[in-house]
Order: sequence, then C-alpha cells, then structure tokens
Amino acid sequence: MSSETGPARVDRDVAFERQWLDDGTWVDMARGWITDAPEAYDTLAHAVPWAPRRLWRYERWIEEPRVSHGYRAGQPVPHPVLLETQRAIQAKYGVTFDGFSLIWYRDGDDCQAFHRDRDMRFTEDTLVVILTLGARRPWLLRRRDRRDKWIAAHGGAEHDLSPAGGDLFVLGGRAQRDWEHSVPKVAGASSRAGRISGQWRWTSGKGRPELGGSYAAPRNFSRR
Repeated sequence: MSSETGPARVDRDVAFERQWLDDGTWVDMARGWITDAPEAYDTLAHAVPWAPRRLWRYERWIEEPRVSHGYRAGQPVPHPVLLETQRAIQAKYGVTFDGFSLIWYRDGDDCQAFHRDRDMRFTEDTLVVILTLGARRPWLLRRRDRRDKWIAAHGGAEHDLSPAGGDLFVLGGRAQRDWEHSVPKVAGASSRAGRISGQWRWTSGKGRPELGGSYAAPRNFSRR
C-alpha cells in the first residue's frame, strides 16, 4: 500500500506512558509515534538490503525465520524518520546510540523465540527502543525466573505490548537482565501481513557482565 500524504514523520506531540513491570524494570509506550507509518513500511521493505542470518544450532546451520540489516553511526539510512527517531530518543533519555538495526517479519511464520539481548554484555541498566511499522503483532514479555515457562500457555507470557504500525516503545532498567521477550508466530489474516522493527540499544555498562555466548553464538552438544 502506498501513501497519499507522504513521508512519515515523528509526531512530537505524542505522549509517553510508563508501565512498571517490577521495581527495576519499566516500559515507555508512545502510540502513534510517527505519522503515515504505511509509507515508511513500504519504503523500507523495498530499500533495505535485507538478508537472513544463519545460526549454528548443535549439528547444523539454520536460517533465522526473519531478515535483517544493521546501520552504523554515520552511514546513509533508508528513511529519514529513522534518524529523526534516533535524535528524539537520544534527547529524551540523554543517551547516544552508535547505530540501529532493522528486522523484517515478512509474514506470520516469521518469528522470534523468547530471549534477552545479552549481546550488550552489561544488562543491569539498559535502554532498548523499538519502532514498529506494518502489522500489529503480539510482543510478549515474561519474567526470566518463571519456573513454569516451559509448560505454561504462551510460554508464560505476562504482558503483550501488541504494538501497531507507527508505535514506539522503550524497555528500560533491568528489562534485559530479569525479563525475556518474544515475537511469536501468528495465524489467520494476520499471517499474511508483515512487520518491520527498528531497534536501538544502549547500556550504561554498570553491573556484572553476562556470562556465556549471546543468542547468536554457536550452540553445540555437550561432550560430557
């Protein structure tokens, strides 16, 4: 679908609503953060050099069920609303991002299992900013220490942020230390709709570093 009102922009009048998940973790939600979100989605779907990421899982290479691309600071970006978003968030939270990544869930079969953003290494005080374009999809959160998460319905999810196209949210505090998040598969009419996620990450570097590999690190069977 193409836009008739042309290019997406940040709506600076949108309010942020904060929800505390626990004493050290919060989510700021800005519904309708950008205007004309379909235009931004269409532009990025065609302009970004999307590619799948391959992961080594125990005995073979697998392809992630989504495609992505990253941009470092100073590189040309595929849509000005991305830089506009980055500058606005940096000013609001007093942090600096060294780039961002884009992820495209092309349809309802593309998904992401529960995980934490451990690749930041220091996860006790972080910001993860996510701009959603395209279809509304479930976006689940669960406590990392839930003992029933392997058998509970929906993986033990306790919150569904369910962002729509043009929404932005910020996970802060200990969200990457104490909570896990997921973008599950969807069926029905939603299975034919795509979602693009713009993501910015920052860590204060405080606290204990994460041990072990990140989500993308190779996984092998134990030799013991």
